[in-house]
Amino acid sequence: MSDKRPESMQRITTAAQATAFIDEQTAALRRQIGDSKVLLALSGGVDSSVVAALLVKAVGKQLVCVHVNHGLLRKGEPEQVVKVFRDELGADLVYVDAVDRFLDKLAGVADPEQKRKIIGKEFIDVFAEEAAKLDGIKFLAQGTIYPDILESGPVKSHHNVGGLPPEMHFELVEPIKLLFKDEVRVVGRALGLPEGMVERQPFPGPGLGVRCPGAITRDRLEAVREADAILREEFAAAGLAGKVWQYFTVVPDFKSTGVKDGLRSFEWPVIIRAVNTRDAMTATVEEIPYGLLRTIVARITAEVPGVNRVLYDLTPKPSATIEYE
Repeated sequence: MSDKRPESMQRITTAAQATAFIDEQTAALRRQIGDSKVLLALSGGVDSSVVAALLVKAVGKQLVCVHVNHGLLRKGEPEQVVKVFRDELGADLVYVDAVDRFLDKLAGVADPEQKRKIIGKEFIDVFAEEAAKLDGIKFLAQGTIYPDILESGPVKSHHNVGGLPPEMHFELVEPIKLLFKDEVRVVGRALGLPEGMVERQPFPGPGLGVRCPGAITRDRLEAVREADAILREEFAAAGLAGKVWQYFTVVPDFKSTGVKDGLRSFEWPVIIRAVNTRDAMTATVEEIPYGLLRTIVARITAEVPGVNRVLYDLTPKPSATIEYE
């Protein structure tokens, strides 16, 4: 396939259409890869997960997945990647615990762009180191989808593979590059991926690093992670998980006075952000029922160490952006 989506290409909206696409791509992948090996940076997001599942179906153990845990993922995500792909699908998965490596490099760095550069460079370095340990790799798989091509060309920048050393450049494998995000989700369901992975929200490349404004500390990062997990649990219980485009928590780098257990506290606030959008160019704020907000506030202030306030961001885009950094 070229990088241009054929006008005649039927949109994938049904399980039958997804099955037909899977069969077509399985055959195409076998033709392209032959008996060589293919490498994939598996983040756990819907795009890379669908590509991984397609490749497992097509070439099995010829696929090597590398999952880098940089410490900036949401609660339970590294464990889910290992469970689904290594334990359930039998993929050859290399799990890299690089939490200390990333967080040590980020210590004391407050500038958002510098943080992004550190995270990106460190990911490239870790991925290149793991790739160098492997023999027979000829292909590099990517979760490029059609909007990536329309917006920025065929290489998906937040996977950072374009920055690999010249000696480690491989032939690309991009089986979902002509699909839109909603189509990728339909294919993911047809491949049997869990709903939580298929419906995973858009997640920035630097992960929770952009939701921990200022210099990242481990305790504040953990507060973001725990508060985010509570928010996601309560939205799911209230039936909002599939109705709100993106929702998350932010823990800014300042503290305020509060009272906990009858004693004065000086702790962080948690900011809730919940927005709807069609194209991410503009966004409206979701109106969360007050009873649900009250439940979320009670849980976060009781269960998340170091937090004594919960705030709700009511600002649309513009004038705000969706993320904080």
